[in-house]
Amino acid sequence: MLLEGRHIINAVDVRDLHPWQVDTWEARRIQLRLASQVVREGAPAHVQAIVGADIHVERAKARGAVVVLSYPELRVIVGADIHVERAKARGAVVVLSYPELRVIEQAIYETEVTFPYVPGLLSFRETPVLLGAFRQIETKPDLLLVDGQGYAHPRRFGLACHLGLILDVPAIGCAKSRLIGEHGPVGPAAGSRADLLDGGEVIGTVLRTRDGVSPLFVSVGHRIGLEEAAAWVLRCCRGYRLPEPTRLAHQAAGGRALPSASREPADQQMSLL
Repeated sequence: MLLEGRHIINAVDVRDLHPWQVDTWEARRIQLRLASQVVREGAPAHVQAIVGADIHVERAKARGAVVVLSYPELRVIVGADIHVERAKARGAVVVLSYPELRVIEQAIYETEVTFPYVPGLLSFRETPVLLGAFRQIETKPDLLLVDGQGYAHPRRFGLACHLGLILDVPAIGCAKSRLIGEHGPVGPAAGSRADLLDGGEVIGTVLRTRDGVSPLFVSVGHRIGLEEAAAWVLRCCRGYRLPEPTRLAHQAAGGRALPSASREPADQQMSLL
């Protein structure tokens, strides 16, 4: 079957690289092992389908109890406890045609989050949810943009690396905030950038995607070089701070309906390249 006469539709191949029911120590060990398999060079060829992925986690509900008792010789004894329910997560995968950047497919997967919230280990919390959505799509992605870190990570293995390696597709981490590293000033105009450094190593780029708005933190996920990653983020922007794949995935994960077409002509943002 063809997508608009051009793109062959296949099931997404999800590779089983490790168990998910692990403690935090084992999760860090898995990250260190898999980080050596990340490919930080290359460029996607013949891109016709770009996928954006994001996740929304509802706040866990907590119920607290305080019991006050009297006791001989002591005025008051207080007992306190709290019960926290597991948080529910909604993972969204949105497939866009390129260069039109029109939505051609989307998938939502909802489940309980079982891994704790630990900075640097969010991929173990979020990847299983997103894989549930990826298993539903029928279009093989040529490029993946992830709302999260890639190589710009303490163990050089953020969410974009994790997903890119499991799905074996070119992947880019496109985060709204910095996890690690330092950088110099970024010019005010869209397309301005600065190296993101950690211990003297360039781990990403700080990229302004719209005049006068806060920059994004772009890093390699898998099977793509940093220069290409930054260029593709700009190609996917349509006047917003976020590139269309992750912007629309964020909307879908939050439960909002997606538009059927992009806001601006494709050549408007690509002129920055």
